[in-house]
Amino acid sequence: TRHNFQSQFMKNRILLAIIVINITITSLHYTDNAWFIDLYPEPEWLSTSRVFITWGIMTIIALISYWLYVQKNYWLSYLSLIIYSITGLSSPTHYLYGGLSEFTFKMHCLIWSDFIVGLSVIGFIMWSGLIKREWQQNVSY
Repeated sequence: TRHNFQSQFMKNRILLAIIVINITITSLHYTDNAWFIDLYPEPEWLSTSRVFITWGIMTIIALISYWLYVQKNYWLSYLSLIIYSITGLSSPTHYLYGGLSEFTFKMHCLIWSDFIVGLSVIGFIMWSGLIKREWQQNVSY
């Protein structure tokens, strides 16, 4: 029906907006991390190329997650969104490698912005999967 189409269209747009915001914030954080890698306290094995490669892979996962959701393949979409959310949710692990004073104000802002947008992905999964129970409405394999 027309109502179902409009409802699904809005849910698709909400997820798309969340993903675009996440990609934007993570690109700022990961780029800053890569360019100023010597200033960020982090493990020795981390390098500029690894930061960019990680961001690229995670961004691809985000886009696949959206495509799966639009295709109504909810379980795979939720799983890949959970994996993608790690991009932001893992940002506070920076603090395992240095004290708060070792980070600039900009770094703190990027770390916590990244974390918050990562939470938005989890929030969408909870809303879609637990509250709306979309996975029960239409299963696509």
